[in-house]
Formats: sequence, C-alpha cells, structure tokens
Amino acid sequence: MFAGDRLFAWAFVVVLWAVVLFVFVQIYAIIGGGPIATVLIIAGALVLLFNTAAIAAMIRHYSHEKSFIYGLDIRHLDEMRTAKKRG
Repeated sequence: MFAGDRLFAWAFVVVLWAVVLFVFVQIYAIIGGGPIATVLIIAGALVLLFNTAAIAAMIRHYSHEKSFIYGLDIRHLDEMRTAKKRG
C-alpha cells in the first residue's frame, strides 16, 4: 500500500509540473513578457516549490508512520473479509 501511495504522490507532482509549465508556455504569447510574465513565473515557481515540498514531507511522514497508518487499514480489510465470509 505504501509503495502505491508513494508512486501516486510523485506521479501527481510530475503531472503538476507538466501542467504548470504547459499553461505558462501556452499563455506566454498572450501576455507578451514584461512584468506580468515575471509575476507569473515567480508565482508558478512558488506553487511548484511548496507543493513539491509538501508532497515530499507527506511521504516522509508516511514512511515513519506506515505501520500505524497502514496497519489500521489492513486490520479493517481483514475484518471486512471475515464479515463477508460469515454471511
């Protein structure tokens, strides 16, 4: 479970970077450079920086607490299987 969650989180970061860069490339011709482009570059860079840092911190937290986080999920899955077998 942890490996899948970690993979999904990093995939989200990659997609986020791709989307932000794609949007900037597409609107750059419209804004035409200048101070607006500078503001957009700085704002986009901050969004990417803070989101990437947040995902990295979340993954670190999950790795330290995975026995608690995933242990509870596994216990509940086992209980649901047992309940389905009973009827």
